[in-house]
Amino acid sequence: MSTETISKTIPERQPKPKWLRVKLPTGKKYTELRSLVDKYSLNTICTSGSCPNMGECWGEGTATFMILGNICTRSCGFCGVKTGRPEVLDWDEPEKVARSIKLMEIKHAVLTSVDRDDLKDMGSIMWSETVKAVRRMNPETTLETLIPDFQGIEQHIDRIIDVAPEVVSHNIETVRRLTREVRIQAKYDRSLGVLKYLKDQGQRRTKSGIMLGLGETREEVIETLHDLRANDVDVVTIGQYLQPSKKHLPVKQFILPDQFKEYEAIGLDLGFRHVESSALVRSSYKAQKHIN
Repeated sequence: MSTETISKTIPERQPKPKWLRVKLPTGKKYTELRSLVDKYSLNTICTSGSCPNMGECWGEGTATFMILGNICTRSCGFCGVKTGRPEVLDWDEPEKVARSIKLMEIKHAVLTSVDRDDLKDMGSIMWSETVKAVRRMNPETTLETLIPDFQGIEQHIDRIIDVAPEVVSHNIETVRRLTREVRIQAKYDRSLGVLKYLKDQGQRRTKSGIMLGLGETREEVIETLHDLRANDVDVVTIGQYLQPSKKHLPVKQFILPDQFKEYEAIGLDLGFRHVESSALVRSSYKAQKHIN
């Protein structure tokens, strides 16, 4: 299958295709949660990242929270988070996140973070304390932790395994060939190793995500799906990359809806328990489904 049949090459300044246009979120539950977020200045990725699925996820009782500050030590070419010298850790953050989840009456929470390569423990202790705080204050809430690679250091990964979130996710983000350009300080095989280690140590459900539209080929996407499944990943999300600013990597293609459907079918045939594949899919999309 040629590239022309699976994607739409983008001339400069072309508007987004119709399948990437979303309606503004509405509904009673969304309105209530938006009011709480604004009133208490709660820090959700849903709002700060302008997620297109915010209304749908909030309506289902799911939200995503970022810990360890908002400045990352890495400079990935796709990510809109600031890069630089992070601020001092806020050790009240675990309780703040737990209170936010309680106020919003979240049924399934996704926790994620910036990379903290500046810290001896890579931020893993804060991760552990946050999960514990959420468990104490919200015993009925299920959890997904979308973790960095912790440079592949098992001692740090063990802290996540020890607090037993229902799902542990780590995103491969792109195909092997593009990893150095897209993720810069990350390594494709190291990410696969993190996912395999999680499973080998007894983590019940593992998950990863891929962005499309950065110049990858169909064959490379399928190879990545094979690699993830070979490392016992249970759930995969596949979505369209969108450029956060002019400073970030450009979108090379808008992937057509039928191609997303094909990748979903391929993933299910490979044995993934769940595959979420469409242009607007993000890492935490329908996350509550992935605990089963």
